[in-house]
Amino acid sequence: IDTVIMVVALDFDYNLRKIERYLTLMWNSGADPVIILNKADQCENPDELKAEVEAISYGIPVHTMSAVTGQGVDELDQYISSGKTITFIGSSGVGKSTIINHLIGEEVMEVGDVREADKRGRHTTTHRQLIPLSSGGNVIDNPGMREIKIIGNVDNLNQTFPDIVNLQKLCKFRNCQHETEPGCAILQAIHDGDLTEKRYQSYLKLGRELAYLERRKDQRQLYNKNARSKQRVLKEKIKIHKR
Repeated sequence: IDTVIMVVALDFDYNLRKIERYLTLMWNSGADPVIILNKADQCENPDELKAEVEAISYGIPVHTMSAVTGQGVDELDQYISSGKTITFIGSSGVGKSTIINHLIGEEVMEVGDVREADKRGRHTTTHRQLIPLSSGGNVIDNPGMREIKIIGNVDNLNQTFPDIVNLQKLCKFRNCQHETEPGCAILQAIHDGDLTEKRYQSYLKLGRELAYLERRKDQRQLYNKNARSKQRVLKEKIKIHKR
């Protein structure tokens, strides 16, 4: 996969904290991330929301469009070329399949409306599907994700939050915990309004999740190492017994 495109609907799905979680996953994939803010025709201030997303995505391309009307869909042509594969991720009902139908030029993917009761999308896409395009490229549609389980490492987290990483370097003390220490650049940025408390808490939360996964990984590796060691000892005892 060369490009992974996250689709966010501006009618019900818009959430900066969710986007940050997706970005951490996207950086971990090794593909180039792109963000689509879909259903701009159902939003009163799409340009303002685009500016908010650009403020936390740091150079990642952000496009606003309406898959239903076709507005802005042509901007995706730059990511589709011979030998290249793009994939779409996002919640159910954000318009991934409708966008793909525009790219293909015909109604290949089944589409459905969101439920009015809770604004959740129906799972019209139930399996991954790779579709060849006339350009020579390929597109992969994925089922909508209800829950985003974080994977990756500290490097992926730092790519998602470069502003916080740079601020940490400006703290007066190298081992600053960013709580009550004097000269803390993080606390100062929050006080000045240059960094929101919600974004910083999102950074801490994702960091704790990644640290937990890393500990679980180390525990599994240690368990497997001990199991292999016990197995070798047992095999040696069996050999001795046979002799």
